[in-house]
Amino acid sequence: MRHCSVQVRGLLTRDELDRYNALMEVGSYLESQSRYDLVATVQAEVDLLIQPGIERLKEKGRARDRMTQEYLEEKRRAEWEAQMRAVDDED
Repeated sequence: MRHCSVQVRGLLTRDELDRYNALMEVGSYLESQSRYDLVATVQAEVDLLIQPGIERLKEKGRARDRMTQEYLEEKRRAEWEAQMRAVDDED
């Protein structure tokens, strides 16, 4: 069974996380019984279950990118204004 990342697990709701843990436990048991045909089905369910967490992680990254972009634009604007004030002071 393939686990999802800690970041994704951290963004799952309590219900999603409980279901994820239960499915992983079932998958581990099936692996110990060499029932790999059933493990594939359980893994497919896990993959579907974690999709909302993956989307939340992507959105979190997009929000961070937007904040970085806004910060850089504000920094450029402040530098430009400082340069304009310096030019005005020289005149």
